[in-house]
Amino acid sequence: MNYMPGTASLIEDIDTNLVLHQTVERIHVGKKYGDIPRGIFVVRGENVVLLGEIDLEKESDTPLQQVSIEEILEEQRVEQQTRLEAEKLKVQALKDRGLSIPRADTLDEY
Repeated sequence: MNYMPGTASLIEDIDTNLVLHQTVERIHVGKKYGDIPRGIFVVRGENVVLLGEIDLEKESDTPLQQVSIEEILEEQRVEQQTRLEAEKLKVQALKDRGLSIPRADTLDEY
């Protein structure tokens, strides 16, 4: 089998659980990112699809700007709010034309 460079296949160890130490959740919004320390995670082997290693040299060449946790969370909230408002406008435009496409998260509006 051919695998992507920098990745490892866990096909042989499909039922092997992973214990991740000093994990970090990275949130990207536009050209900014923020890292949130998450600590120790236990991941069931059946949930692992791909495993890779970060190339620190390539990571330092990225055009992304690191910002504080508070700033990235606020950026994420604003982006999600903007997306939600745009979706509501689409739904309203469809309703105005006599068309409606119910979605699971908007069924209570109907």
